[in-house]
Amino acid sequence: MREHSLLCGPAPTAAEAPDPTPKLRLAQVLASMPDAAEEMGLFGRWWCDTQTGQWVLSTGAARLLDVSAGLHRTALSCFEQVVPDDGPALMTDLGPLLEPGHVIDAEFRTIHELAGLRWLRLVSAPQLLPEPAVQTGLLVDVTPTRLAAMRERFCFKSTQFLIGTPTLGEAVTKVIQLVCENLGWECGAYWSLQQEQMGNHRLTCQYEWHKPDDSPASFIADTAALSLAPGEGLVGHVWSAMRPAWVEDMLNDQDFLRRQSAQACGLKSGYAFPVSQVTVDGRRHSHGVLEFYSRLSRQREAQLPSLSITIGALIAQTVQRIEQQELIRQFAQVDDLTGLTNRKHFHHLLDAACTRATASGSSFAILNIDLDRFKLINDAFGHEAGNLVLHEFAQRLQGLELDGCAVGRLGGDEFAILMAPDCSLAQLQATGERVLLAARRPFLYESQELTVSASVGVSIFPDNGGSGSELMRSADAAMYRRKHGGRNGVSFFSNGTAETLAEQRSALARQLTMEAELHRALVSDEFFLEYQPIFDRDAEHMSAVEALIRWRKPNGEVVRPDVFIPVAEQSRLIVQIGRWVVTQACHDLARLHRAGFTDLQVNVNMAAPEFVNASLPGELMTVMAACGVAPRHLCLELTEGLVMKQPDKVIPVMAALRQQGFKISLDDFGMGHSSLSRMKKLPISSLKIDRSFVSGLPHDRGDAAIVRTILDLGRHMKLQVIAEGVETDAQLIFLRQFGCSLIQGFLLSRPKTVSDLMALQPPKTRKIS
Repeated sequence: MREHSLLCGPAPTAAEAPDPTPKLRLAQVLASMPDAAEEMGLFGRWWCDTQTGQWVLSTGAARLLDVSAGLHRTALSCFEQVVPDDGPALMTDLGPLLEPGHVIDAEFRTIHELAGLRWLRLVSAPQLLPEPAVQTGLLVDVTPTRLAAMRERFCFKSTQFLIGTPTLGEAVTKVIQLVCENLGWECGAYWSLQQEQMGNHRLTCQYEWHKPDDSPASFIADTAALSLAPGEGLVGHVWSAMRPAWVEDMLNDQDFLRRQSAQACGLKSGYAFPVSQVTVDGRRHSHGVLEFYSRLSRQREAQLPSLSITIGALIAQTVQRIEQQELIRQFAQVDDLTGLTNRKHFHHLLDAACTRATASGSSFAILNIDLDRFKLINDAFGHEAGNLVLHEFAQRLQGLELDGCAVGRLGGDEFAILMAPDCSLAQLQATGERVLLAARRPFLYESQELTVSASVGVSIFPDNGGSGSELMRSADAAMYRRKHGGRNGVSFFSNGTAETLAEQRSALARQLTMEAELHRALVSDEFFLEYQPIFDRDAEHMSAVEALIRWRKPNGEVVRPDVFIPVAEQSRLIVQIGRWVVTQACHDLARLHRAGFTDLQVNVNMAAPEFVNASLPGELMTVMAACGVAPRHLCLELTEGLVMKQPDKVIPVMAALRQQGFKISLDDFGMGHSSLSRMKKLPISSLKIDRSFVSGLPHDRGDAAIVRTILDLGRHMKLQVIAEGVETDAQLIFLRQFGCSLIQGFLLSRPKTVSDLMALQPPKTRKIS
């Protein structure tokens, strides 16, 4: 094994560098001999001594590599102009030169001070020298071939970007990145003409891209802050002349306005060209200017000019296409006066929301808004004043910044808001109050303050209507009830009697109060957990515990889960509460493991929104790592109905959880409507028989048949089966007789605190497989 390597460090100094070996002297003679083909710049020759790592380059090879001809002490001095990204791969390819007779065929790029980016190919040639330790070969310039292929590929990719992206900014930015990465430029920007507040038109930078190393950041910031009149600076000149232009020396070009930031970033040259197209009547229409900058003093031999006409025309066509599409969209979807969604498009959005909510089992609401006393303004001050009020009120509605909502004008002084899915009643009430406040603020017309108020009607899908038209009728009815009841308020739809309405208002008040209390409970640590043991069939070994949440208010009152969990689900607090349960249960489980319950498993009920969250597996792994608990010790329980409601979203999350090692139990099995064909594909580890079937055992023949079927199903599918709600000896005997593997219920144990569990004997735990 030779100690020498071609990939050696810096070349030795002249004082310490050895003379060329005898093996290379003949190569030096050959290298100095004139060659007509080399002089035409077609190729060059090279020789390498595999013993010493010394190289000899002919005049042609040296010219292509932009280094000196003759002897080179190391490979690095031959290839110092190679693009950094290609250097490691090239040196790896050169490594086998140490083995005599090995064939080399490597391609790489170089940056030439004058010629720009070049592609070269290094190949071994048949042995021409009598010395077997000297490898020889050719260096060929393959730039024309690569450029031809690159142009074709570049134009294809550019066309893909410009046709396949919905916005001009995304498309142009991708094209700028494509140019920089493929043609060796540091950064690029797109300028277009914009109208300023005073009515003047100036060129400003709209989109830019630069390499991720942030080195041109100050130049880009300077570019973003600059605005140019047509004819001013490089960009203004290109815009006005509609011709490309070079900046060959940015540091000394007095007409270039960003000299200081260019010098700070090491930029030396630039190229700008118009983005324009020829219209059908033969006139050239300019849309903008593209500019690119480099750290090299690049001359006209660079490759970008040959592509600029194509790039500019493609972008210009894209600008025209997007402008036409936006104009069509404005006519079809936008209200002229207010800029809001128009009536037709709002109803289209509403119908689409109904379809999505039906498929996902979610709910949403609409707010129907009517301005009070608006007709008086029209009658007293004219339609111009009325239009001002409508336009200003529309802007105020948009200023509410309601994420995931759509705001529309239905006609006249009537507006509507399509709310995001699953908003709580409290959120709907709060949004309605913000709308009322926006309407009550005075409007100024010719120094005259105009005041109106608003009546807001709210309807909720699917409770108040199963279609868009039904929801709008319900919201309209609620809004008119509000008008007849005194205006300037929010009314929720109801078709009941006065007594029913009073009950609904009371229930709403109770729900809003409980939502506020639940928020406080999370912050004030008012929740705690109890654990109900799950035993094996012999009722002797505790295999797992189910975490059950409890809420103790500051006054000592304990609120039942069946009271506060539905409110938490409606307000979306259930996700935060569920995450608290998982974290606390894992902390408690870690304590139990340290106390000797080494294989104990904890079962946690998961809320519906959790299992449609693709990031759930990663978030749970973070919790497990923080608590020091392995995923196999956590079993997540979800209902059969949840899986069947949104299988396309839930099952992939389940599969990812199982892959991470978590267990999954199908809760309340038998209460849903799952088909056996779908169930056999579910990535679950156990089934839980619903307590409603266990309660009838052993005397109810229907319950007995269902339980035996579930037990047989679990046994054949190799799933653990848990029977919950076991409260009598007769139920336990029946379950044992027919092979139920796990038992849970008051007969064996009531829920216990973690301290009570730790008081049990650790040997009574057994691992669930």
